[in-house]
Amino acid sequence: MKLRNHEEQSLHIAFLNPQGNFDPEDRFWTEHPDFGGQLVYVKEVALELGRIGHSVDIVTRRVRDPEWEGFERDIDGYHSEENVRIVRIPCGGDGFLRKEDLWPCLGREWVPNIVSFYDKEDRRPDAVTAHYGDGGLSGAMLLDMKGIPFSFTGHSLGAQKMDKLGASRDNLTDLDGRFHFSMRLPAERMSMQLAGRVITSTTQERMEQYGHRAYHGAINPEEDDRFSLIPPGVNLQVFNPEPGEVDKYVRDRIDDALVRDIHEDRRELPLVVASSRLDDKKNHMGLVRAFSRSEHLRAAANLAVVVRGLDDPLHEFDKLGEDERAIMAQIAAYIDDEGLWGVVTGFPLNSQLELAAAYRVLANRRSVFALTARYEPFGLAPLEAMSCGLPVVVTKKGGPTESLVEGDREFGILVDPEDPYDIAEGLLRILRSAETWEEFRDSGRERVIARYTWARTAEGYEQVLREISADDDPIPAVDIPTYFTHHEVGFSLETLSDVYFG
Repeated sequence: MKLRNHEEQSLHIAFLNPQGNFDPEDRFWTEHPDFGGQLVYVKEVALELGRIGHSVDIVTRRVRDPEWEGFERDIDGYHSEENVRIVRIPCGGDGFLRKEDLWPCLGREWVPNIVSFYDKEDRRPDAVTAHYGDGGLSGAMLLDMKGIPFSFTGHSLGAQKMDKLGASRDNLTDLDGRFHFSMRLPAERMSMQLAGRVITSTTQERMEQYGHRAYHGAINPEEDDRFSLIPPGVNLQVFNPEPGEVDKYVRDRIDDALVRDIHEDRRELPLVVASSRLDDKKNHMGLVRAFSRSEHLRAAANLAVVVRGLDDPLHEFDKLGEDERAIMAQIAAYIDDEGLWGVVTGFPLNSQLELAAAYRVLANRRSVFALTARYEPFGLAPLEAMSCGLPVVVTKKGGPTESLVEGDREFGILVDPEDPYDIAEGLLRILRSAETWEEFRDSGRERVIARYTWARTAEGYEQVLREISADDDPIPAVDIPTYFTHHEVGFSLETLSDVYFG
């Protein structure tokens, strides 16, 4: 493997990601909340950096647990990716631990064991990129112990989770007992203060997440030299308009669902597809209400709700977990009340390959992707649909305002997620006109290729890591609080309350 610029020396880069775990087969990615989008993010950026010639270690936690097989080896890797290693470092025993339960062992075991690992290899990374608060804390400790500079990618921050959970002084003790915010918030604050650069996906993320009152004094989001804007990317090997080997299988599944659920005289209509996970903040009900309140939308298309693992999501939702079951029950009851049976269908898509195939199949029906989330931090799913040639209608609350609009040019349609009429009109803008549908299909694909690929994301990381590794400024003095290495409690509840509530 060779670097694009032969005059530049390759870097040895470590990704610090203690939670979630990595393996060549991507096990459990949909079976536990710790195994989510951040694993995709870290894996894809690491692989792209390896492909341009850098030596990359994904440093995670070793697990030897019969219920979580695949994470036992100390050193692992990805097929045919010779420059990328998975380095599993023990801490906290052998059993799988939730991310919330990792805090006590990071400073006592995980980071010292990382230092020992690289000491035995008689080398150390040139730079580290740390992910989430636990990775950021570990990066700060490595800076303290070995002087290795690090970037910090928070992805989502604890203060915003506290906001979503409705944190109050009355429930703070209970929330902290479940989620350990008294460890997470000080870890995030220290990560922001000591990182050579903080990486965000959007300007809005930078201003809103890092501008939260809980991080005042740790970082100022107005300081441009502290941040780098690096959007995540789309896997073009999976999400593309070229027919794939599972397309026929997925098309047959969709056709079977239409025969089962949709009135016979409506089965040739386009579909509006909602493929995001069942989560209240994704606001599936906003989309269902748009159909109930717009006769024109019902005349133009049917609605499809994707639920992984359920052949008949509108009737089998008793098999889901409590929160997901409640959402599907609400949807089914509303369909019943509003007389929408015969207009709405559901089917499963059980992998990224199936998801991409469905987008291609639906594009052939001149369908539309919809994401009406109350707030979407970045919005990678719409870009994946666009990459397959499927136009998108997406919430205007959050990151899509940056990815889908530039100047006066639209690459998708933004709608108010709280207004069913606005959602309906946004969908109809595309569905009414074949010419408009084709314009958004073409411009959407072009937008992804130009700006939102993992190769572009890796280039951004490469630049940041080169800059911080070449920085001649003295390493900042690091004062790691003793509670990260000796105790299970960070901030006292009083301090947590003062920091969060102001």
